[in-house]
Amino acid sequence: MTIFIYAVLIFLVIRFSVTLFNFLSNPKLPRVMKHYQDQVSILIPVRDEAENIIHLLESIKEQDYTTYEVIVLDDNSSDHTYALVEEFCTLNAKFKIVKGKELPKDWLGKNYACHQLAELATGKYFLFVDADEAIKKGLINSLIDRMELGNLTLLSVFTNQIMKSMGEKLTIPLMHFILLNLLPLRLVKLSKNPAFAAASGQCMFFNAKNYQENQWHYQVKQQVVEDVEIIKLVKLAKYNAEALLGNHLIYCRMYKNLSESLNGFSKNLLAGFGNNILILLFYLLLVIIGPVILILNFNVDLLVLPITLIVLSRMMISYLSGQNVLINLILHPLQMLFFLIISIISIQKHIFKTGTWKGRTIKAI
Repeated sequence: MTIFIYAVLIFLVIRFSVTLFNFLSNPKLPRVMKHYQDQVSILIPVRDEAENIIHLLESIKEQDYTTYEVIVLDDNSSDHTYALVEEFCTLNAKFKIVKGKELPKDWLGKNYACHQLAELATGKYFLFVDADEAIKKGLINSLIDRMELGNLTLLSVFTNQIMKSMGEKLTIPLMHFILLNLLPLRLVKLSKNPAFAAASGQCMFFNAKNYQENQWHYQVKQQVVEDVEIIKLVKLAKYNAEALLGNHLIYCRMYKNLSESLNGFSKNLLAGFGNNILILLFYLLLVIIGPVILILNFNVDLLVLPITLIVLSRMMISYLSGQNVLINLILHPLQMLFFLIISIISIQKHIFKTGTWKGRTIKAI
């Protein structure tokens, strides 16, 4: 037991060090005052997104960049997504919608939709975003500036998350918690090692010429966590890539209640750990079960260090991700409980091949 307790403490110190590095290096997308004129193709795959899509399209229309095209690909929606977007496009010339082709057996839905969108796009840059997002003034200029400054092939941005229901507040912060507690985000660009890879499919900004030469979504056509796999491939090919935080330039409301959150996160959590159940269980042992054992076995004096590190980590991560610090501190124990629940569901889906999303079975490889 003593060895295990020391292992938990050491891992806690390492995670705190990573969080502190992220806090001090402040890996946010810098806002710029420059204005570019390059053609940008904003590419949006949609499937049953009638509730969200118009909000995104309005935000694009109202932002401060003018040289762009918007292509929406409807991936066999069962609701009135297509009709809504088609009506919007008739009033806005820079927007158009197309119907996606039938999904081939060897593709996952979103990956194939993105692949089709790229074939239709004409811009110097490709910006892939999801239907449940909204962009703010300054985003596109800031993306282009960062691409040119770093000679990047891919720039991915982790969006600021909108959370309204209690179910969202109990689960959504886990995304930034895992990211900023495990990975020094600056190393995505600074290190050529693909092990330092992170990306968010909610905002993927590509050099179009490079994309067309490499067909990134085609290369990951069966991958559930396609965003991370793409940035790994980009780094393996010796191109430059970077992942940054949204800095309030792009927002997303991923899920609207606890049920959606559990279903959504569980479909790809294990895939984020390489579909390795043992690695995920080991991580849970050190991050959730270990601290509980510390609390049960240590006296009050010996609990000062782990509690201090956890509290400071949550404060720094909440600040970086633009989330409410106090709420995350209060809800931390419950968030960890739901992390455990999501992990169990994700493992169960993987073992019994029951993962589904938007009416389609997910078959991870």
